[in-house]
Amino acid sequence: MNSKLVRLLEHAEKQFINGNFEESMQSYGLLLNDFPEFGDAKVGVYLSDLGLENAENAQALFDYYQIIKDEKENAVEIIDNLIHALDNTNNTLQELLLDPIQEGLEYNDGIRYEDFMTLVVSRGSFKQAFEDIMFSTKVIITSKKDFIDFVKRLANEGYEGMALSYLDAASGIFGDDQEIYSLYNNFKGAKG
Repeated sequence: MNSKLVRLLEHAEKQFINGNFEESMQSYGLLLNDFPEFGDAKVGVYLSDLGLENAENAQALFDYYQIIKDEKENAVEIIDNLIHALDNTNNTLQELLLDPIQEGLEYNDGIRYEDFMTLVVSRGSFKQAFEDIMFSTKVIITSKKDFIDFVKRLANEGYEGMALSYLDAASGIFGDDQEIYSLYNNFKGAKG
């Protein structure tokens, strides 16, 4: 590598490591402008963009790339595939959290969480309302806040196994979300 390339790369990497993702994206972009086929610059742009949304995932992928880039010829492709997998997971999460009514869909076989909570008030207890609907309909949850509330209420009403199942299923959707992960502390003998 020539000295200009090394200097620019070190500068961009330092910005990235310090969490200055906008600046690192610009620096990696300048590198790409001068060296369009330079894999480190391509990965740097991808990861800087990811860092603007999720610094933790971006830093983890950056560290992983630093480990594999000298060992694997297709390191850039591996990182690109991982980023696309993360994007797909995030898109799936957004689709699950969208309010289906806003999307023109109907609740044919479910009850919105807000409506379920109205039922809880009219029945006088979460447990009674949940038992009334648990075999006949689904509770449709469209936000992380409602999901957390629902899981906590399930655990508090003695449905720990069911609450844990919801948490385990949601781990793929919410990833390493610490707020979701901390819900495991609500269970006796919690995993974690």
